[in-house]
Amino acid sequence: MAIELDQQQQTQIEAAVFRRLVEHLDERKDVQNIDLMNLAGFCRNCLSKWYRAACEDSGIEVDYEDVRERVYGMPYPQWKERFQEEASADQLADFERNKPN
Repeated sequence: MAIELDQQQQTQIEAAVFRRLVEHLDERKDVQNIDLMNLAGFCRNCLSKWYRAACEDSGIEVDYEDVRERVYGMPYPQWKERFQEEASADQLADFERNKPN
């Protein structure tokens, strides 16, 4: 059975899902971006880029660092210093192997 939503409902639901995804990633700071890239093909930085692209598609000019702060919940350099770990050789090898051509 297909879900019947009007455009406003669909937009509200999708926005809520995005907020929940960002909240979930914020709760899981132990999950590194490289892990996300290796397993799912996207990371927090990808979400930031998609957010910025959606803004630009809507005629809204935003600074990439401001968008990353929205996704990371703090300025990216601060998040990186507090939570980002050095990638292992295995993680880097998986990343190289999984990169699109």
